[in-house]
Amino acid sequence: MAGGAVTRFAPSPTGLLHLGHAFSALTAAAYGDFHLRIEDIDRDRCRAEYEATIFDDLAWLGLSWPQPVMRQSDRMPAYRDALARLGPLTYPCRCRRGDIRAALSAPQEGALPAGPDGLIYPGTCRDRDLRDAGPDDVIRLDAGRAFDALGLDAVRFTDQGRDHILTRQQFLDSIGDVILSRRGMGTSYHLGVVVDDAAQGITLVTRGMDLFASTHIHVLLQRLLDLPTPAYLHHRLIRDTAGQRLAKRDDARAIRQYRIDGATPDDIRSMVGL
Repeated sequence: MAGGAVTRFAPSPTGLLHLGHAFSALTAAAYGDFHLRIEDIDRDRCRAEYEATIFDDLAWLGLSWPQPVMRQSDRMPAYRDALARLGPLTYPCRCRRGDIRAALSAPQEGALPAGPDGLIYPGTCRDRDLRDAGPDDVIRLDAGRAFDALGLDAVRFTDQGRDHILTRQQFLDSIGDVILSRRGMGTSYHLGVVVDDAAQGITLVTRGMDLFASTHIHVLLQRLLDLPTPAYLHHRLIRDTAGQRLAKRDDARAIRQYRIDGATPDDIRSMVGL
């Protein structure tokens, strides 16, 4: 597939890009037709100056992409349409993190079950009608009903030529009812990325191993929305000297800082092992 795929890099302008982002973007670009997408649904944290720096950093690395750049903030009608299509399989949820933690804590002891989005939702609001949704509710997918509607016993995807399968029960136990629309955002990462990948014709999704579990969610949504499932490549993560995954708050490893310090694009490639 190398050289012939349609790939993308989809950062959020909530901080400066670091070495891990450089590795992810360069990996995507190595596989073919590279697209850039700005995931800016978090209006409270996204900043225009961060978006401008994303463009500057990626161009400095030698990357280019088709114009205009897709922005999630421009695509709310597409997310509303997808959410409406999933309507019979969704429900409103008023629970906060503290409510979920309390529901999971009693009467059991020990570690609480966690999935790709944190604590696995116990289904407290599952019987609520969507018509009862209020402005402070999130919208969740009833995963059990979703599998039943499709007649599926598992979700499957291919990563670097290897098939990965998660059964219905494993999905319910390890992921559960994910959020499709967050308060004040109109969508969620999971719904947005699925709708946008299809709209851009992405055939190969390259991203970090930290998002591997989320791919099962995305494949399920693709099936529900009758969208194509791309191939996936979950790459290694770039870590600091303590072995921790890099974060945007770690400005010392920001691409912009390396540029200021006189590094070259080839230096960045060497630092990330390319």
